[in-house]
Amino acid sequence: MAADADVILPDVLEPGLNLVFCGTAAGKRSAAERAYYAHPGNLFWRALHEAKLTPRRLAPSEFPLLPGFGIGLTDLAKHHSGNDDQLPPDAFEVPSLHAKIVAYAPRVLAFTSKHAARAALGHPVDYGLQAGRIGATRLFVLPSPSGQARGHWKIEHWLALGRLVEAMRHA
Repeated sequence: MAADADVILPDVLEPGLNLVFCGTAAGKRSAAERAYYAHPGNLFWRALHEAKLTPRRLAPSEFPLLPGFGIGLTDLAKHHSGNDDQLPPDAFEVPSLHAKIVAYAPRVLAFTSKHAARAALGHPVDYGLQAGRIGATRLFVLPSPSGQARGHWKIEHWLALGRLVEAMRHA
């Protein structure tokens, strides 16, 4: 976990994780509650359970339990919160993300939006498993679970991620 006092939400990272989710920045509700994906309209926790990545639907405040399921969390913007269009141009800490992923080496890094993936990878992306890697870590792009992105929502990509992680556990 990050110890930096002005970090909006702490990283949930440790060696040996199967999967790390990376968003752009904590929304205002998440920042206020100090919990990832805290807005009631956000589908993250429901999708995590439906994809069989957690045995039950967790509440946002339970995010520290995720490493017990082989899952971690981080954001591109650790010191800013709000909608992407409200963030300053230098909010995304891309070199820091890459360094964390190389250091912790999760099996998969899943971006919770195309915007996050484009910002982190520096090129356009499609949903699903990507050809590239960060270090040894495979990359996956998901539709945003945010209520504001409902027009792009498809649970199928989350289910595919769940199948990939399950297959990797048995490989």
